[in-house]
Amino acid sequence: MKGLAVYLSEPLTDEAKDSIRQMRTIGFTSIFTSLHIPEDDPSLYTERLRTLGQLTQQLEMELVADIAPTSLAALGKTWHDADTLTEWGVTGLRVDYGVTPKQVADLSKQMMVALNASTLTAEELDAMKAEGLVLEQVEAWHNFYPRPETGLDRDWFNDKNRWLREQGIRVQAFIPGDGHLRGPLHETLPTLEDHRGQSPFACYLELEASVDRILIGDPGLSESSMRQFAAYQEGIIVLRVTGQGDDDPLLTSIQTNRMDPARDVIRSVESRAYGRPGNGWLDPAILSDRPVGSVTIDNLKYGRYAGELQLTKRDLAADERVNVIGRIIEADRALLHQIGPGGRFRLEWVSSEGAILS
Repeated sequence: MKGLAVYLSEPLTDEAKDSIRQMRTIGFTSIFTSLHIPEDDPSLYTERLRTLGQLTQQLEMELVADIAPTSLAALGKTWHDADTLTEWGVTGLRVDYGVTPKQVADLSKQMMVALNASTLTAEELDAMKAEGLVLEQVEAWHNFYPRPETGLDRDWFNDKNRWLREQGIRVQAFIPGDGHLRGPLHETLPTLEDHRGQSPFACYLELEASVDRILIGDPGLSESSMRQFAAYQEGIIVLRVTGQGDDDPLLTSIQTNRMDPARDVIRSVESRAYGRPGNGWLDPAILSDRPVGSVTIDNLKYGRYAGELQLTKRDLAADERVNVIGRIIEADRALLHQIGPGGRFRLEWVSSEGAILS
């Protein structure tokens, strides 16, 4: 499950609503928002929360709010009637401090409750269970970390998640955005420090098998990242590439990795059927090394292999039988290891500045 963050410190404009609708069409089914409300204007947040809740109900999206006792009071609520926020479209609450085990347990009987994944202890969980905690309604959410160098260590993160899942609790984590970034630091909002400033789509694929809910911490995605998420709904991994293949239908069409995957390269099943003399790709080119992420085509000197398109998964030496025609951008090279046997992919040719070539 994947979702996005919407921060109520900004007005929920028509443009913002359209962006949420667009994200919904590419598979984002939940929204996270923070209700740590400034004391000077609680009514503004109340109105914006209600508006956001109406929109998520229309789009059939989950809406989970990060909340504290002071925030509840600003909304005219207490822990005793916090579950009535479901009438506003809120489907879950992320709770941390200032709430008792009994209050959490009682809340779990009415709606989804997200606990702090990083700080939750076995003793605290046992105390909640003793009060009747409904585990099926509980998730454990990690924080995001705005300040560089403060994101979680990967090994610790994996160990903690393993323990949480052993307790029957689903786990959530944040990944960075690459569009409009949240201030004041604008250094992205990941859970893992390893992910800071990295490709959102690559981070998502890395966590997909081990985390139950993945949210983009920053408020925006770039258009190219949105296309990657959209294509992935069809099982296609889009790789952004710089080079000279933007005007060839073969080099912009969907490709399939062979079912017998090679150690060093991804081999396109479709490419050799189109490898014919006359299109210029098969003539031997200037000898070039093949660093990881290189896009290559075997030339006429390779005999029956001529025309085969490959993506290098490791650094390879130059070969006079192989033409190097492009290279996957650094942000997307991690995706090479996500293309398994029979995996489908498409090359999106971009300029060095990241603009799509047409």
